[in-house]
Amino acid sequence: MIPKYRNLFNSQFTDKKYQELKDDIASDFDYEPTFRIAETPFFISNELKSQLLEGCEDVIKLIQEKGFKGLTDKSLELNHKVQNEDEHTTFLAIDFGICEENGAIVPKLIEVQGFPSLFNYQVNLYEKFKNHYPFLEELTPFINDITPQEYNKTLEEVICHNHPKENVILLEIEPEKQNTKIDFYYCRRDIGIPIICVTELIKKDKQLFYINENGEEIQVKRIYNRVIFDELDLRTDLKLNFHFSDDLDVEWAGHPNWFFRISKFILPFLKGPYFIETTLLSDLKEIPEDLENYVLKPLFSFSGSGVVFHVNKEDIENVIEKELFILQKKVNYIPIMQSPDGKVKAEVRMLCVWKKEDTTPTLLCNLVRLSRGEMIGVKFNKDKDWVGGTLGLFER
Repeated sequence: MIPKYRNLFNSQFTDKKYQELKDDIASDFDYEPTFRIAETPFFISNELKSQLLEGCEDVIKLIQEKGFKGLTDKSLELNHKVQNEDEHTTFLAIDFGICEENGAIVPKLIEVQGFPSLFNYQVNLYEKFKNHYPFLEELTPFINDITPQEYNKTLEEVICHNHPKENVILLEIEPEKQNTKIDFYYCRRDIGIPIICVTELIKKDKQLFYINENGEEIQVKRIYNRVIFDELDLRTDLKLNFHFSDDLDVEWAGHPNWFFRISKFILPFLKGPYFIETTLLSDLKEIPEDLENYVLKPLFSFSGSGVVFHVNKEDIENVIEKELFILQKKVNYIPIMQSPDGKVKAEVRMLCVWKKEDTTPTLLCNLVRLSRGEMIGVKFNKDKDWVGGTLGLFER
């Protein structure tokens, strides 16, 4: 995509420069991410950018509909329901596979999440790439060509919402053990809020507290939530001093209910050129004969867990909670990005925030995953190069 920059990058690339890039990232916190960092950014043409923006607009239109909460109430009946839900989500991640359809390149919506992603890491990854490839200054990862400073200011406003930073926490399950902890470290450094494990919170009446580095008890007034309930449900060994379902005197930066409302649950309601035929298993009239063209997915899992790529009839018949699964038509990811030894597939995640007082979300940045495997996830790309997490760069 944008041949000029692809050729320029590939001509400058060396394994030594790749190692220096990784060392540069690791130097910030004496820690190298456990996920694979791709060798290269993904260069996005203006044409593809326009398509991605159109697809995002169509998703956002559905979410903005007056009846959206009624449409998605069932998603909460099937899961945890947390009190004090706000009017709209705070974060939005919209994933598009770069596909081929009728001989043309087209982004296809793979997933949408009302949940934060690697917002803090991505802006720093941009800076690291520029350190080693100065010509990348000509491009931007930001949708509206804002500066990194403006990006961080917007992110701080969304996460903190005018609260003192000591009263805002990033909440996660054993954050030190999470694959995404590099993002937490950048959040703590750039936004200035503490990282707290769910087991460290203390509940007093309706209020939550944590102990700071000085041993002081500090009230939590706003939670930047990174907890996935799927993981929390599995961690029966954890002892929490509160329940997410409690009536708590806190605000949420990313209310947990939106993780369920804006999820694969809404895919069957989206129609148009950027969307894939998707059916809730409980609504499936008959099992398709050509199951080789379908993927079976759980609605609320994270990071691709539970996906059945090679579906057979028994897989569908054996699902007990059919309202918790979708059957989705496979799409043809096109190997589109030229590496030194062949082409690579790509998936672009458009990252949005939604300020409390705004009527619409703000598209901010992006995240890209590159793959040579059958699917995008890590398990399909073991022992391969020019794959993994990176960012897309747009023309200014």
